[in-house]
Amino acid sequence: MILAAKYLVVLFGVFLISVGFLMLFNPEKARAILRSAGSTNFINYTEITIRMIPAAALIIYANFSKYPESFKLLGWFMIATSLLLYLVPRSMHHKYSLYCANILKPNYVRMVAPFSMLFGGSLIYGVL
Repeated sequence: MILAAKYLVVLFGVFLISVGFLMLFNPEKARAILRSAGSTNFINYTEITIRMIPAAALIIYANFSKYPESFKLLGWFMIATSLLLYLVPRSMHHKYSLYCANILKPNYVRMVAPFSMLFGGSLIYGVL
């Protein structure tokens, strides 16, 4: 179980780095994906459920990481916000994602991209 959690955290880090590259090189695609958040029941509840997997992995692997308290805090934060999103009406979640996608113009998305890559790299560093 610990080994699986370790590799799930690494995959989560790789995912965040990949998202960073998408944001940097194709911000319109990133904005389109953001716009789809909560757009259907399937997308909404699948997205929320899937984000709980790396959250649980962060908690499980925390004591073996370089930053146990940070891993636990992030994992529990992701779990708590996921549970909260289950309670928020899907239409409200979708309206919020549309609002954010409209605010985040392509240049803003590009400016945020390195933070996603850095965060993903930090997670991988904390595991290895």
